[in-house]
Order: sequence, then structure tokens, then C-alpha cells
Amino acid sequence: MDSRVRNYQGDHNITIASDSASDADGPYYSQSYSSANEKYDSFRQRRRDVNRHNGQYKHYNEDLDLGVDYDNSYVKAARKRTALEEQSRKRDLKIALALTVWACYIRLWKIWQPSSVVFDEVHFGGFASKYIRTRFFMDVHPPLAKMLIALAAKLAGFDGGFDFKDIGKDYLEPGVPYVPIRLFCGLSGLLVVPVAYMTIRGSGHSIAAALLAAFFVCYENGLIANNRLILLDPPLLFFTSATILMWVNFHNQKNRPFQFWWWTWLAMTGVGLGLTVSCKWVGLFTIATIGCSTIKGLLDIWANVRIPIHEFIRHFMARAVCLIVLPLVIYMLMFEIHFISLPNTGEGDGFMSPEFQQTLSGHAMVDSPVDIAYGSKVYIRHIETHGGYLHSHPHNYPTGSKQQQLTLYPHKDDNNWWTITKQYGQNPTEIEWVQNGDIVRIEHTSTNKRLHSHDVRPPMTDVDYHNEVSCYGTSELDFQGDANDFWRVQILDHDKRDPEAQHRLRTLNSKFQLVHVNTNCALFSHGVKLPEWGYGQQEVTCIKDGKKPKTMWYIESSENENLPEDTELVNYRKPGFFSKFAELNQVMWNTNKGLTDSHPYDSRPQHWPWLRRGINFWGGGELHRHIYLLGNPLVYWSSSAAIALYLVSKVLCLFLEKRGINIEMGGLRKFYDESAGFFFIGWLLHYTPFFLMGRQLFLHHYMPALYFAILALAVTFDLATIRMPNRRRIMVASAAIMVIIFAYRQFIPITYGEPWTQSKCENAKWLKTWDFDCNQFYTDYSMYNQPIAFGDKLQGAVKSFWNKNQQLMDPKDEIAAEVADDVNIATDAADEAEQDRGQEAVPSEASTSSEAIDVEAIAQDALDDMAGANEADGEEVI
Repeated sequence: MDSRVRNYQGDHNITIASDSASDADGPYYSQSYSSANEKYDSFRQRRRDVNRHNGQYKHYNEDLDLGVDYDNSYVKAARKRTALEEQSRKRDLKIALALTVWACYIRLWKIWQPSSVVFDEVHFGGFASKYIRTRFFMDVHPPLAKMLIALAAKLAGFDGGFDFKDIGKDYLEPGVPYVPIRLFCGLSGLLVVPVAYMTIRGSGHSIAAALLAAFFVCYENGLIANNRLILLDPPLLFFTSATILMWVNFHNQKNRPFQFWWWTWLAMTGVGLGLTVSCKWVGLFTIATIGCSTIKGLLDIWANVRIPIHEFIRHFMARAVCLIVLPLVIYMLMFEIHFISLPNTGEGDGFMSPEFQQTLSGHAMVDSPVDIAYGSKVYIRHIETHGGYLHSHPHNYPTGSKQQQLTLYPHKDDNNWWTITKQYGQNPTEIEWVQNGDIVRIEHTSTNKRLHSHDVRPPMTDVDYHNEVSCYGTSELDFQGDANDFWRVQILDHDKRDPEAQHRLRTLNSKFQLVHVNTNCALFSHGVKLPEWGYGQQEVTCIKDGKKPKTMWYIESSENENLPEDTELVNYRKPGFFSKFAELNQVMWNTNKGLTDSHPYDSRPQHWPWLRRGINFWGGGELHRHIYLLGNPLVYWSSSAAIALYLVSKVLCLFLEKRGINIEMGGLRKFYDESAGFFFIGWLLHYTPFFLMGRQLFLHHYMPALYFAILALAVTFDLATIRMPNRRRIMVASAAIMVIIFAYRQFIPITYGEPWTQSKCENAKWLKTWDFDCNQFYTDYSMYNQPIAFGDKLQGAVKSFWNKNQQLMDPKDEIAAEVADDVNIATDAADEAEQDRGQEAVPSEASTSSEAIDVEAIAQDALDDMAGANEADGEEVI
């Protein structure tokens, strides 16, 4: 450092700052020291020698020039420093604003193309539709990002009538206002660019390093392709980056604890954590990152013996409230809004418990007698799988015994009714309760056949310890059946508020097994679905020594004309918010773990840092275009190299310290080590947990970790260029940015869905594992049709949006609110028809309107072709 200025602020705060000539854009390095107990002014207090001189202490004042006003000099230095800091802040804000404007151009360029459903817009556009129609659904992600997308759609005039069912489904014909919805996601994603700049500047690094980070984020092809679509990742990345910026700002206030800005940035960090985890559970990794930094900060405070215990407790409680309680409250609040927004029954009901379903309009169940007597008609429901009701229908198994099928069916239907009779079919002359341990027959009411099992293997689970379960018998009243119709009732659990339910069957309150008397197996069901001949319903078997949860049942409702009129009635107890919150999160967790099926474009975490492959987002069909999520390879490789370099240098320094060799880098090692270390921990915690997951994973799961790797790269650049003059440092950063822009331009066609040629596409496959489909493109630019002019294309998108609004303004065209869930009264025939509809061919991408060809740049190419420039490139955005 060329010079040092010591500013004595207040009574006990001393700041040592470097004013290096190599960094003209602000203070390069700062370190603060403070004492919590001692207050002294070294310019007013005389220090005394510890050695006596003639019986008196000798005062050291020979080195002080008493004619100089030291206080006034340091006040002037402090004021000058404050003015420079204010000037630096204004400059950073101007640069951040300029970066935002430029990022708008890069990220929002031709955002209206393609004018059809792309990749996971199938899901998240569909969820927006369900929010607008207030129909309950279940998704593995928390609700915030989906609700924001739905809000943007609602404000844009979307009525929820478009189902986003298939990739390639046209937006223009039904008048879907998809452009405003994509604009919301695009704006969320592009704001990460200025946030990255402010984060590096707030961490104390140079403008050159901050610009490097911002432009690397801005020109990252994968982030561009992902963040301009209706997906959850743009809000997630914005909240993640904003949270890290808030934490950096809080850390800069550590020497002014419990003051306004200290509290502000700490609380804002907590808010950011809550919003991040409310978008996706990846936010838990952000919480872990802030948590590690928090623990380190608290340990540093604890190690300072000058800070009293009660002061440490204040620090601990402030962080606990702002970084634990506040995010949890925000997370739960998002689910409360989610429940309020979805009051009606919908497609997600089947994932939830019957108690949860009763809170949805359209799922109300009438009160039912609590007592179960012989002769009662009952609905028998499985507990573990939420698969539904014990069900049979007049269709036989194609294999095995070829007797009548027995299944689980998730909807209410007349074929779910069963009648409990005594073992030998005697009709009781008076009311007789079904007791624990009774042997009974269970007769299917609509077909008069009885629940039956035998030593025959089931059609799907063909193993020795599973027996087939069927309905057997005849409609002839004189047929008595056989001993394989006998089942023993074993009550295993009951509602503690109803002790009688432990001894005899009681509606809703008794949880029981049905044990086959002859084979000693228990009625069982699991998640296995029957094929087409079984209408996709859930398999039921009889298992020997099976697990209790999947062999337990209860009676949901009952009817018995012989019961007295004043018999006690029961119904489901509707759960409160906390019960619904806990259940939905558990279902989300279990469903997320179950996403283990393979996908043509899934990838594993070990391949992400090196960009082994991407994701096919959209194929243009007759448009001969292609969107493929592939990151900017130079951004990926350089950021991964920075991570590896940090690890190697850290290990090397530790080994050298064991030999007594300390590398201090002019006193700056701790600063750079902690700065790069924080971003490295963020990368590590957002990356390594995916190795523990067995579910489907894709390249876009690496994007939060990539953001931290880019920040670590900026710190590495700052350290590598520390001895360069500021102008040369800016030149080096500019050269690196230009190289990144060059790589970005190579993949513009598959980033934005622009025209390309097969030869150029093949040449762009820098790695053999990149599997974007070059056959999607023409062999020559001249083969593309005459494009629609930019103004005409934009006019078409605006016209689509305007027509939709006009429809909403006409009361005759309003869509009636849907409240009841018609599927609850569906029959087997309806279920079969629904499956047939599900097998219909996906609409061809060729049906997409020719207006989807939005290639303003190719118009210029056509003119160039006429002039003989057949190989001219289309207009490309820098």
C-alpha cells in the first residue's frame, strides 16, 4: 500500500484504509478495529513511561509537534473520505442502472418468440391457469414464484382458459397474453446482472472485477434461455442474489451494531431468505450459506473478550429473530396465501388426505352414522396410499382366476359400496355391532359378489407372498359361496377421543385390517397401477406379513336403515392452517423424492461445472428453429477453474503454514480469503447437495451455484490484477468480457430460437456430448421463408393481447366460475373415456401459425442473398 490514513472516529473506533494509486475507483482495502469497553483519545491522553525517573514518571511528548492541530487534520481527512465514499456510491448506482438497461436489451430481445409453449411452461403456465380459476393443485415447489407468475398473468388479462398442455401449443390463436408473463420472468432474471455488480462492489472489490461479474452473468446463454420463459428459476435467482447483496451490506455495518442500517440490512436478509425458500427448496441452500457466515461472525464476537456476555446475547437473538423466525414466518405466509387462492377442488386433491380435501369447496361429505352394524352399507378407504376406495366393477382379470376385478378407485362412485354380513350370511333380527375379531363376509352391493382371495398370484405383483383378491360368487341368492370369502376384522388403531372404536367398528374412528381366514394374509394396496384392462386403477392384493400402514383401512361413510333416528353422526374434522401446512409440505417432499424416472435430457451434478450437455427446450418443427439450454462454455469453464484454483491455493497455504511460511500478500490475504471463501461456500452448498438426490436433475439446477462461482471468479480476477494500474485492469477485464461475448454470439440461434444452418450448427458443437439437434435447421439461410417484418410481428402479439382483453370486457364472454369437482361423480366408464382422451395425439407443431416465424434479421439476409451474400448472418444481439 502506498499510504495509510488513520481516521479516529468517535471515542474508540479506528479505521485503517488503503488509498492505493492502483485503484482510483475507491477504497480498495479496509479493516476496522474497535473496542467495546475502552474509550480513550490517544491525542489527549499522555502515556507514561513504566520506568521511574527521579521518583516521577517521565512523559513521552518529544515526538509530538504541539503546534499542529491533530484533531482538525483527522476531521478533514474523515470528511474527505466520506465525500469520496458518497461519490463512489453515486458512480456505482449509475453503472448499475446502465447495466440494467443493457441487460434489458440482451435478455428481452424478441421475447415474443417462439409464440408457443416451451419446455416447463407446460407446468408453470398451467399452474397460473389453476390459480386464476381457483382450482387446487399439488406441486413439488413452494408457491411464491408460481403465485407471482399467476399475478402477472392476471394483470395481463389472462382468464385461465388456456391449459398449456403440450410443448409447441400455439399462444396466438387463443389470444394468450404470454408476452407480459414472459416479461415478468425476464425482468426478474435480468435484475441479477446489476445485483452481481453491487455485490462485488459491496464486498470491497474494484469496478473492473464488478463489471466482469455483471457481464459474465449478462452474457451467460443458459441464463438467457431460461430466464426469458415462464419458469420458476428467474424469481429464484433474483431473490438468491438479492439476499446475498443484503448480507454483504449487513456485514459492512458490523462495526456499527444495533444501529438503523445494521438492523435494516439484517432484516432484509431475513426477508430475502424467506422469499427465496418460498420459490424453491433450493433456498434452503441459501439459508445454509448465510447460516455458515452467521456462525463464523458469532464465533468472532464470542472470541473478543472485550465484548460482555449480555452484548453477545443481543447479537445472537437479533440474528435468530431476523434469520430464522422472520424467514419461517414469510414461508408460512406464502402457504396461507396459497390456500386462500385455491379454495376449490381440483386435480391435486388425490395427493391430500380426506381431512384436507374437506376444506375445499366441492368436496363436502354428508354426516354419517358412527355405528357399524351387520347389514350396513359402507365405503371402505385405504389409509396409506390415498389411492381411494375399495372398488369393484363387472370386468374380469385377464389372467389368474379370471374372476371379477378388485381395485382402489380415487373418486366416489356407486361401485364403492359394500355390505358387511355375518360369516354364514344370517340376517340378524336386531342391531348387532361388528366387533373386533369378528369373522365377516363383505359383499359388493351392485354386483352381489363377495370379497374373495385364494392362493393365486396377482396380475401385476407376481410374487409368492401376494395372493390375488377378487369378487366371487353369483347373483343367485341361494349361492352361499365358500370359505375363501371369510375375513377377520382386526382393529389396530382408533381415535383416542372415541374409546369405543377400539372394541367395535366405528365410522372414521376405527383403523383396521381385513385378514383372510384361510391364508392368513391381509388385504393390501400399494402404488402399482393396473394396465388398460384395469382402467389404470390401483392394484389390491392380499399380502402375508405385510407392513401395517399399507394393510390398514377405515370406513368413511355408512348407511343402515335399522339404526335408530337419534344415532350419533360423524364427519371429518377439518384441519387448521398448521395441519394443512405440515401435510402439504410432507406430500411435496415425498412426491419430490418419487421423481426418479429417467428423462432424455437429464444430467448428473458431476457434469454441470464442465457443461457436458444441456436441455432441449423447444423444436420449431416446420419453422426449422431450435431452443436448447446450453450455458456459455467460457463462463462455465472459467468459473469452475476459479473454484478449483481457490481450493488448490487454500490447501497450498495450509501446507506452507505448517512449515512456518506465511503468505500475507501485503496484509490483504485475510480480506481476499474471506471474500472468495464466502462465495466458495455458497457455491459448495448450492452444488454438492444434488449428489445426494436420486430424483431427475437438469442443468438448470446448477444455476444458483453458477452465480456464486462467477462471483468467486470476480474475486480471483481482482486478486490476480492487484498490482495493475486501474486503467490496465479495466482493459484486461474488457478483453475477458469481449471473449465471453464472442462465445455468446456462437450460440445465439439456440438461445433465442433464431435461424441457423446445419453446417454452422455442427461447427458449434465444441464438445461431442452437446446434443442439440442440427437437423432442425435448414442447410442454407435462403431456405427460410420471407419473414414477417418486426413491426408486423409485434403488432400480432399486441393484437393477441388486445383481443383477449376485449373478450374479458364483454360480459357475454366471461367464463363462469367453477366450484364443484365433477370428477367426484365419475363412473368407471367416464374414467375409461378420460384415459382414451389422454392417448390422443399431441397437436403437431406444424399447426403453429406461420406468424411464429419472427426473423426480422433474416429479412436483411434475404436482401444480402439477392446481392450475392448467400452466407450472410442474421442480425444478432451483442
